[in-house]
Amino acid sequence: MATHVITGAGSGIGAAVARRLHARGDDLVLHVRDAGRAKELTAEFPGAKTLVGDLAEPDRLSWAFSHQTLPDRVDSLLHIAGVVDLGRVDELTPKSWHHQLDVNLVAPAELTRHFLPQLRAARGHVVFVNSGAGLSAHAQWSAYAASKHGLKALADALREEEHAHGVRVTSVHPGRTAGPMQAKVHQQEGKAYDPSQWIDPESVATTILMCLDLPRDAEVNDLTVRPGR
Repeated sequence: MATHVITGAGSGIGAAVARRLHARGDDLVLHVRDAGRAKELTAEFPGAKTLVGDLAEPDRLSWAFSHQTLPDRVDSLLHIAGVVDLGRVDELTPKSWHHQLDVNLVAPAELTRHFLPQLRAARGHVVFVNSGAGLSAHAQWSAYAASKHGLKALADALREEEHAHGVRVTSVHPGRTAGPMQAKVHQQEGKAYDPSQWIDPESVATTILMCLDLPRDAEVNDLTVRPGR
């Protein structure tokens, strides 16, 4: 039975992945921002454990984890949580830049640092759910795209560093996916939101589980998922 540490399990792609892994009997350690969210998710996923720490404050994650018990075994670390705040370069404030970089890039690096000993011991897998914005940037997406370009660089460097330890590293780049984040993006863009026009989170979850379940003789480095409509 595998143990998976998951961020962003409360909605969208993260929730879809957590449901799939929970249904097949794997052990889940769900990273949450506060105790209230931990209570909600343990009710939704009976038997799951939680780990509390605010990704928006990566400098405090070490302190938060020092007061909790980390899992002894980690077969996969799934970085799925993320935030987006659109805006032109002449509009975005340092606060917006820091928030997106902290949650989308610095916190995943810090979480990975904490769990690398367990991942090495299990010859585990780190999956970064990135974005199409991690491959190209467009107007009003500068801060978010910068954080996701950085996340791909983190994944590429980590893959090379950890290859000798048997740790696999995958970047998944979904296109626009239905969910709360996409609803927020449409609101910021001033557009009507129709979830049926975008990728179902379950479809992205299918690609993530495919990467996790590959035999040990193969590794998906980068995977792009686009809307089929």
